[in-house]
Amino acid sequence: MKFLLSFIFLLSIICNVSFAYDLRIIDGDTIKLNDDRIRFAGIDTPEPKQICTLDNIEIFCGNLATVVLKEKIGNEIVTCEREKELDKYNRILAECFVKGQSLSSYMVKSGYAFAYRYFSDKFIEDENYAKQNLLGLWAMQFEYPWDFRKKK
Repeated sequence: MKFLLSFIFLLSIICNVSFAYDLRIIDGDTIKLNDDRIRFAGIDTPEPKQICTLDNIEIFCGNLATVVLKEKIGNEIVTCEREKELDKYNRILAECFVKGQSLSSYMVKSGYAFAYRYFSDKFIEDENYAKQNLLGLWAMQFEYPWDFRKKK
């Protein structure tokens, strides 16, 4: 990581190019990368105010998904492969990666996101793995995010 940043800095001096990298995690399936608001395509995470229950304890599972994503990214560089269309909120749809690993796959396989079957079947195997192993949200009582949003 230090080498990569040093290389980019050196390259920017030699080529007289500036490099800006501004990342903000909005929630478990949305980030802001520089000026672009990016929604992870093919997955869905609970809403920030959505509550799940584990052993009669209420947990804000949307916030939990956000924390899991933040911890996964840490200080690493995020790269994204953009899809052609935008979502209904004009966000870029993309699959994003850290060190070559899909963040969408990671979130679903660890149980903190769901395969969004309405839009894609790409992450169904990851979801089946998390469900079978009771990982993340699968160890809790929860409502699917799309059902939660319908009630609002």
